[in-house]
Amino acid sequence: MFRENYKNLFSQIKPDETLVDSAIQTTRNKARSRQKPLNSLRKPAVALVSIGLCLSLAMPVLAANVEPIYQLMYLVSPQVAQLFMTVQKSDEDNGIKMDVVSAYIHDNIAEVYITMQDLTEQNRVDATIDLFDSYSINRPFDSAAHCERVDYDAGTKTATFLITIEEWGNQNIVGDKITFSVREFLSHKKNYKDILVPIALSDVDVAESTQIVSSNGGGGLDYKKFVGGDQKPIALTPSAPRSEFSVEGISLTGIGYIEGKLHVQTAVKEPLDNDNHGFFYLKDGNGNRVDHNYSFTFSNQYEQPGRIDYGNYVFDIPQDEIEGYTLYGDFVTSGLKVEGSWRVTFPLESVKN
Repeated sequence: MFRENYKNLFSQIKPDETLVDSAIQTTRNKARSRQKPLNSLRKPAVALVSIGLCLSLAMPVLAANVEPIYQLMYLVSPQVAQLFMTVQKSDEDNGIKMDVVSAYIHDNIAEVYITMQDLTEQNRVDATIDLFDSYSINRPFDSAAHCERVDYDAGTKTATFLITIEEWGNQNIVGDKITFSVREFLSHKKNYKDILVPIALSDVDVAESTQIVSSNGGGGLDYKKFVGGDQKPIALTPSAPRSEFSVEGISLTGIGYIEGKLHVQTAVKEPLDNDNHGFFYLKDGNGNRVDHNYSFTFSNQYEQPGRIDYGNYVFDIPQDEIEGYTLYGDFVTSGLKVEGSWRVTFPLESVKN
């Protein structure tokens, strides 16, 4: 990827240290004037990588820093400065503007810097924004993608993302132009870290009602043993949400023993409209963490509306030992979903390393 390209180039080229320090100091001074320090510019070696990241950020966010960054990039290597080609095309829908700032197309990989900005006073774009895997390029091949939020400017309500899309089967991304699109995003997320679930595990008994389900995902060390392949796991029959668990957007719908293992179950309504998720773990009497052995999910139906996804977390702790443990969890919930149709078509220029 581009970070590896930078690393290889920088290891071979040593710029004049005086010029480097001068450019870094210029960038620092302009950043301080905006009261937004660039902490990543503390060391020259780190600065070079950070400059590669900052090179393609949106002009409303880093306009004052672009010129010195370009100067330094060209001092290091013209090839590095040209990896990301300027695009600067935008589309607006539902009061949200998407800018495709720059792109680096090489072989079967497209790396694209974009910004999302809320042009209204609704503050729908915030520091927690997530594109919710709704971005794509119009290519006739299957692909894998990764999105990384790299900056948020509260003053302009602008978030910057680096999106990497890799074609499967090593199909080169070729053609005269490329179209990048986004359908929706989530924001106003909340993180619940290391929260105690105040349930006395010594009172948890064998489950009164269970069901055989078809899993649509899961994980853990013992997943393949109990869920993988054509196996249909046994799950708790969902009950009314328990009041001891208070994470908005996620309900605790069951806890009990099945075949000697502790099962804990959550429910998320309309999962295609949010990214509410998380997991449970135990802590022993010494505060040591014990992760679940495996987890799996199943749904009451696969289409909206009315879909509910049930997460099931299984711990291989004997019932006569569970009183020495307490239940904890980490969770993330989304407060807002914004839909739209943002699409930009730009010339395709492939850069050879």
